[in-house]
This record gives sequence, structure tokens and C-alpha cells, in this order.
Amino acid sequence: MLFICYPKCSTCKKAKKWLDDHNVTYEERHIVENNPSYNELKEWYQKSGLSLRKFFNTSGMLYREMKLKDKLPTMSEESQLELLATDGMLVKRPLLIKDDTVLVGFKEAEWTVNLG
Repeated sequence: MLFICYPKCSTCKKAKKWLDDHNVTYEERHIVENNPSYNELKEWYQKSGLSLRKFFNTSGMLYREMKLKDKLPTMSEESQLELLATDGMLVKRPLLIKDDTVLVGFKEAEWTVNLG
């Protein structure tokens, strides 16, 4: 299982604590030092069943600075994936990838259902 996070993020800290408290084994990856690639993002997006917009960190400073709220609706899926692959701070976190399960963000109930 792959746990992709930003160590300073409070939501990521809560998710990591949840994993540790539930004795879940995982490999941790720093999203800025090792940003997900285009191919990884594309695979995870397809497995997740979520809209691509859910993979964007919409509350992030970079997202707002780039005015992506207005730009995303007119961008192709490929362009959005390419953009996400350029900077880990654009990607919503944490990400948890296990086989065919991809969880974006930390919602305790969702994690309990999928990992409990």
C-alpha cells in the first residue's frame, strides 16, 4: 500500500495516525520530493472512479494563484494530468493506493470501509 502525503499537512498527519493506530502497513512517499508522474496519476484516476477535479488540491495556494478554478473546465483531461504531474502541491493529499483502491483525501469513514 502506498501512502502519499505532505508531512506538514494536518490532514496527512491525521491520516498517518489513523493508519498507525489501525496497524496498517504502508510505504510513505513525500508528495513534493517525489511528485506523482503523469502515468501514475492517470492510472490512479482511472482506478478511483472519481472526477479528475477531485485530484486537485483546490484549497492550495498554488491552485488559487494559477486561477485553476476558471481554467480546469476548459482543459483537456490530458492537460490536467500533465499539470498535476508538474507539482505535488497541486495534488490533493493524502493519497492512498492499494491494488484497485485509490482514496483521495482523508475521510475516516471511507478509510474504515475500504481498509477496516
